[in-house]
Amino acid sequence: MGSRLELFVDDWLIDKMNGVSLRLHHPTPREVVIRFDAPWEGNVSAYVTVFQDGDIFRMYYRGAHYDWTTKRVTHQVTCYAESKDGIHWIKPELNLFEFKGSKRNNIVWMGIGCHNFTPFKDANPNCKPEAQYKALGSGKGGLMAFQSPDGIHWKLMRDEPVITKGAFDSQNLAFWDSVRKRYVEFHRGFYKGVRHIMTCTSDDFINWTEPQWLDFGDAPLEHLYTNAIIPYYRAPHIFLGFPKRFMPTRKKILDHPLPGISDGVFMTSRDGLHWHRWLEAFIRPGLQRERWWQRNNMTAWGILLTKSDVLGAPDELSLYSSESYYADGCRLRRFTLRIDGFVSVHASYTGGEFVTRPLIFEGRELVINYSTSAAGSIRVEICDRDGTPIPGFELANCPEIYGDEIEGVVTWKTGADVSKLAGRPIRLRFVLKDADLYSIRFRP
Repeated sequence: MGSRLELFVDDWLIDKMNGVSLRLHHPTPREVVIRFDAPWEGNVSAYVTVFQDGDIFRMYYRGAHYDWTTKRVTHQVTCYAESKDGIHWIKPELNLFEFKGSKRNNIVWMGIGCHNFTPFKDANPNCKPEAQYKALGSGKGGLMAFQSPDGIHWKLMRDEPVITKGAFDSQNLAFWDSVRKRYVEFHRGFYKGVRHIMTCTSDDFINWTEPQWLDFGDAPLEHLYTNAIIPYYRAPHIFLGFPKRFMPTRKKILDHPLPGISDGVFMTSRDGLHWHRWLEAFIRPGLQRERWWQRNNMTAWGILLTKSDVLGAPDELSLYSSESYYADGCRLRRFTLRIDGFVSVHASYTGGEFVTRPLIFEGRELVINYSTSAAGSIRVEICDRDGTPIPGFELANCPEIYGDEIEGVVTWKTGADVSKLAGRPIRLRFVLKDADLYSIRFRP
């Protein structure tokens, strides 16, 4: 474990549980942040990408419109927006590509790949200056690779596709894996007639390994329309995914011409190949009628750290999800979640506990991200590999912890310093009452 942050998004760290469970949490819907209402955008604008780049947030998305009279898409372009806070977005006039006689628009790419152009800021320390930003987009025969020095001016890296095995009518994406020192890519494939996800890796973004199917264990086959997989910024050894789950035979809005409904789901992996996928929805369609017809509730690729509107509250995570697809008013809504707040170890008022697997840590103090009620609490005991409490760190010596903190320091009667236990196998025993524990780390 070292001193890295560990999330409780799976049971990797947990050996035994009694009276507690892993609970999936759901983001809170906030304001609409962007409306796809420009002439070069339209009612099927989608495949949104967001990321922070220095002191600005960048957004890329497909601008497209479906004509219900002709039953055809009238145009497809890649658009660009910027924000200083992740809430208020502007569409700058880029003057790059002409649309209906004018370049006064925010079109950042037009042509091959614009159906699902998906860029990222390359974190590879050996990245060339002219390729600080990279992207994938579908073309004839597979996925095309793109590069840019500034995120605005783009060109193909080669004329042939770099990945050819799969079905690419989705938001296919790639990024630099800073832990494993390689590029990793995720794209659509059809497995037994169901929309599924494949992955490849590369050292140079041009030559990719043979695609492999993601392994979801015993989870049932379901249509995963997108994947939205990212390394979590506070724990990049853990990949988080936010697919749009598509139920093609269901129809809720009877007067809508097309069947199919969707929601957002959540999944995690520690190697990019083997995944734990929650079957419960992460983002439900909710009370809005326009989120209950085909191809809505698509979670954008990317998570932003934004300011909370609650006075004195810490920063929070912002995610984005589409609504009113196929209709006038197609738009993107922001959702928020506490930092690390995807899944917690949860205990009710009656209480419970869990014990970790043996772990070796580096650091001086144990820090936890937690929340309790006014009557709830958390206590922590440190044991040896065999589960015997270590003197001075017994449960009886740990005062009750209560409150709500992103980084709360655990103390015992002897203090918070645990550095004398570093480098040896230990177990942690957590006793919870009406509480949620989201993550832990040993801090230097």
